[in-house]
Amino acid sequence: MELSVLTMADRARVTALFYDVFTNEPWNDDWSDAAQLDAYITDLIGQRNSLALGFFDGDRMVGLSMGIIKHWYTGTEYCIDEFCIDRRMQGRGIGTSFMVEIEQYLAKRGIHHIFLQTERNAPAYGFYLNRGFQELKDHVSFAKEIEGVQPEHEEAEDGK
Repeated sequence: MELSVLTMADRARVTALFYDVFTNEPWNDDWSDAAQLDAYITDLIGQRNSLALGFFDGDRMVGLSMGIIKHWYTGTEYCIDEFCIDRRMQGRGIGTSFMVEIEQYLAKRGIHHIFLQTERNAPAYGFYLNRGFQELKDHVSFAKEIEGVQPEHEEAEDGK
């Protein structure tokens, strides 16, 4: 298996793997809006501080990590927004191997930390704990849905 840095040229492959993993168990995310999915993938791999990494078995991408490089007062971090392994390849140690390769890649580039979030009841929670990640007991994530937001396509039609 080989780690490779991904670019916008890899967007179709990235999207296919991401879609297959996250629209199925255990996530069951609804990515039926192709424009929203394309915008999300572009956000993760097409920005100035994006770092997208693929894990390849020959020409086949079997692992994907997408996030940003963030310069923080404790050192530079890789903030992973999405990490996944091809559903047909899970349970074979590929995720562990991929994470080891990611850590080696980051260490060579002077990146001190990996930061990520997952759900406590998801299988990923145990995976990260078993890979040496520590749950941040004092860290709290907040989210708020904004009321009255118009869908983007309606806004564009109105010329606003």
